[in-house]
Amino acid sequence: MIKKHIPQDIKNIYHLILSVLANLIYGFPSRKLFVIGVTGTDGKTTTATLIYEIMKKAKIKTALVTTVSAYIDNKTIDTGFHVTSPNPFLLQKLMKEAVVKGCTHIVLEVTSHGLDQHRFWGISFEIGVITNVTHEHLDYHKSFLNYVNTKAKLVKTSKKVVLNKDDESFKLFKKSSKNENKVISYAISKKADFTAKKVKTSEHGLEFVLTSSSQNYSIKSNLHGIYNCSNILAAVSTCSELKIKTETVRKALKDFGGVSGRLESVDMGQKFKVYIDFAHTPNSLQKVLVTLKSELDKNAKLIVVFGCAGERDILKRPIMAKISTEIAEVSIFTEEDPRSEKLKEILNQMVNGVKKEDLMKRKHLYLVIPDRKKAIHKALKLANDKDIVVICGKGHEKSMSYENLEVPWSDQKITKEALNEFI
Repeated sequence: MIKKHIPQDIKNIYHLILSVLANLIYGFPSRKLFVIGVTGTDGKTTTATLIYEIMKKAKIKTALVTTVSAYIDNKTIDTGFHVTSPNPFLLQKLMKEAVVKGCTHIVLEVTSHGLDQHRFWGISFEIGVITNVTHEHLDYHKSFLNYVNTKAKLVKTSKKVVLNKDDESFKLFKKSSKNENKVISYAISKKADFTAKKVKTSEHGLEFVLTSSSQNYSIKSNLHGIYNCSNILAAVSTCSELKIKTETVRKALKDFGGVSGRLESVDMGQKFKVYIDFAHTPNSLQKVLVTLKSELDKNAKLIVVFGCAGERDILKRPIMAKISTEIAEVSIFTEEDPRSEKLKEILNQMVNGVKKEDLMKRKHLYLVIPDRKKAIHKALKLANDKDIVVICGKGHEKSMSYENLEVPWSDQKITKEALNEFI
């Protein structure tokens, strides 16, 4: 085991050696695949899965590897156990299996940790996709610039790059590509190669008109929120390079039901709505809450349950608490993988972000309930008809991380059990 006090640069030499060995052992399987990589702070999993679903609908033999699951030839492999990108040996093994099963393409969710630790060494990306870059992982990367530069590694190793023109990182990544002809842009608020216009959002999903230099066509999706409009644009922009027919793209998007733990609805017959979402960054939390707030009936309230992970970005803790208490009528702060940190200190850092004078003006409130199960139960008991409860931060994950211990955990399971008790 590598000790924590060893500098990351030294650790990364070790990771590089592992990646080289993994490629040698499995015979560089990526060389036999058309590889698409998707990175960004938020939206990676949804975007990667959207690309996969479109390609599958087009009957392109494709594999998918995300932080939630891997899909290879109708086989599902669970990867949702506190991982970023898979370690080099698992990654190369999965790609080897994809080749053996006859896949010609593979879509990989690419994390900044994976890029920094050379887990993708030896892989030549045909297309690299970047969704956005916002405040996250500064505990690891130490500065926002380091974080952006790490993401830029995917740009530099990709033959074509799909970039979000709405994001502040666009110009930097475009410059990193060193070849403007290989950049494909997408946007909602700016003119780009692929642009969304006449965007409509509702509790039923999204509708918009996609415009490009070659065609305009309408898109309908079951996904919620403007942020998913960006994810759809990223997927469509990527698939344009594969010359997939418009009707195939539209059908795939209309049929796509979403990713586990991404605004996943839990319906046990209750008279209020319950969602589970992976939002664990300031940006993703704000977008989820704004989206759900817009779907609230008059006089109904939004209730959010979330925490902040231990041994991770400390600076985001008060920021996320401030965001939640400004938007949601009720915010419940609780545990979320405290690891070796004291939960009480994490929760106190969150509370420090609350502007108590604003709470009184807005008639909002917050509660601190350290036990996540009790926090979820409380949120559901506070909900009245037509309210919305959203449980954030864990999403698809199947465990809770304490010091040297992974305890089985599922927000979905706990929520369903709680609803069954009082509906």
